Amino acid sequence: MDARKRLDIDWSDLLSGLKACAFAHDEVAARRAVEEWFSPEGNAFAALSIRSGLELYLDTLALPKGSEVLMSALTIPDMWRVVEHHGLVPVPVDVDPRTLAPRPSAWRAAVTPRTRLAILAHLFGTRTSLEPLVELRRDFGVRVIEDCAQAHTGPDFKGDPNADVSLFSYGPIKTATALAGGVLVVRDPEVLARMRASGASWPMQSRGGFAQRIVKYGLLKSITAPLLYSGFVRACTAFGTTHDAVIQKTVRGFAGGEFFQKIRHRPSPPLLTLMARRLAQGSARRVNGRTACARRLIETAGAGVEIPGAAAPLHTYWVFTVLSNRPDELVADLRAHGFDATRVATMSALPAPADRPELEPRESRALLARLVYLPVYPELRRGRIEEMATIVRRHCSASRPVEETEPSRARIA
Repeated sequence: MDARKRLDIDWSDLLSGLKACAFAHDEVAARRAVEEWFSPEGNAFAALSIRSGLELYLDTLALPKGSEVLMSALTIPDMWRVVEHHGLVPVPVDVDPRTLAPRPSAWRAAVTPRTRLAILAHLFGTRTSLEPLVELRRDFGVRVIEDCAQAHTGPDFKGDPNADVSLFSYGPIKTATALAGGVLVVRDPEVLARMRASGASWPMQSRGGFAQRIVKYGLLKSITAPLLYSGFVRACTAFGTTHDAVIQKTVRGFAGGEFFQKIRHRPSPPLLTLMARRLAQGSARRVNGRTACARRLIETAGAGVEIPGAAAPLHTYWVFTVLSNRPDELVADLRAHGFDATRVATMSALPAPADRPELEPRESRALLARLVYLPVYPELRRGRIEEMATIVRRHCSASRPVEETEPSRARIA
């Protein structure tokens, strides 16, 4: 079976990371290497994760309790969890499935006198304009944040200069992964200086814990070859669980309790050293390869297949998704042919505040209810991509009736 995703990290990188766990001790030099890659001017800040960075940024701003934060409605629940932790109110701005970004008018419709921040997430490898948010900043004084966790492509994109803050992630399943780590490009020097001063008091990530993380993901990487992955799927079934459940538990960045205690740490020198290595290596080959595979699948599947984000200004297919009116049938058929498609994901739709039901993200919920993730990456042979496209075309014709199930059956985490 073809695994749902291949980790974007080589064995030499994993070995280099383990070596760094033994020998890398200079936090200042390792941090400088990461931050200067993003910004020789000194605008970047390396963090343990995007969640850690957002936590520190909101600590620094100290916004009044009850302030509103507009957010792309389709996002990672931990992001709005961090917002709520600061006494702020996350407000969803619904996502247009064609672009995977809110419509420009939707941002303005969601603004109130309490709005202080707006966070746009570039989803699934798409990238979209910040102009609607720049207008909010001009007219209402709203700070603009872009979440680029799924949009890293290499040195060609280090954040939109129109953003107050650009967030990048190098967690386990991200492009150029270092198995953890994040970077914030903060364009307000005063705010950044305060973040540095405050963040320096946080405890450091354990180098032993990071070494264990490298070993864990090395084991996960080792089973992604088709024959071994098939055995892994069968073993999960034999032990009374599913490979969906095992994978989700494995790739969660901060599983278990004490979430805020876990994210409030500095990245260790070994993590920073591995991040610097991965950034310096470049990502163009990987990004171009997966984009070419995605376009081949789209061309073979035909015009009747709905691809989320197809109308985005840029799409590099960090993950490849399709919309199906009968998604469970599509997943079952793909798995029967050896493709580990899935409906399980970490994305969710941010619910509207109780006093603003008109902002309920209906389009985002409808998208999640029909969404299927396909295993599309450069390691797949051309013939396998074409076989997968044939199956998708058979299931995703626009004329197929809608499956009459509740959205909760989609098992979106």
